[in-house]
Amino acid sequence: MTADEMERQRRVREIPLWQMALLFPLSLLLRTWLWTLRITISPEAAKQVAEQRHSLIVVFWHNRLFISADLRRRFRPFGKMNGLVSPSKDGAWLAAFFRFLGIGAVRGSTSRRGGQAMLEIYRKLSRGEDVAITPDGPRGPRYKFNPGAALIAQKTHCPVALIGSEYSRAIRFKSWDGFILPLPFSKVELTPKFYPYEKMWDHISAKALAEYFETELRAITKE
Repeated sequence: MTADEMERQRRVREIPLWQMALLFPLSLLLRTWLWTLRITISPEAAKQVAEQRHSLIVVFWHNRLFISADLRRRFRPFGKMNGLVSPSKDGAWLAAFFRFLGIGAVRGSTSRRGGQAMLEIYRKLSRGEDVAITPDGPRGPRYKFNPGAALIAQKTHCPVALIGSEYSRAIRFKSWDGFILPLPFSKVELTPKFYPYEKMWDHISAKALAEYFETELRAITKE
């Protein structure tokens, strides 16, 4: 790999301040939109969320990204959430948008800045912050659990929360992930499932652990 190629691998794209200003009214619209959603969760799961004070690795499919901001506000208001975001130009817009919603961003992917992102995630989890990951992002295939999230769980020994969701009324886009946009005032049923760290995670491959989590997350994805 040449020096220029290595530099491109390390580079994190950012958007200028004037473009960030364009996102502010959109963030207000999103906050209002999210407030209208009727999000439900079972009493048992709600109790688990309330009692979980350890940092969490929160995992949901890429097409459920829209409600990620509300997960923090409604269920983890005492801590900070960070999203794993691509270092690309598209990721720069998402990271800036997250900032307006009170969500931090770790910039990295399986193909770029993977090592740096892993180190930053480790530091944030060590400080008690949550990290949210879409295991089939940023490019898919849809519902394929890439080993990255499993590897993070192995290295950090943090518990994992898989989040399934179902929408009463929503628009589904013709994108690679079939992105789901819940309509205002629709009902969103969340199905979280918690996995405390187990020693067995250290004795299997990240790929095997990812396959296990994929099966579990598919099981709570109602389609």
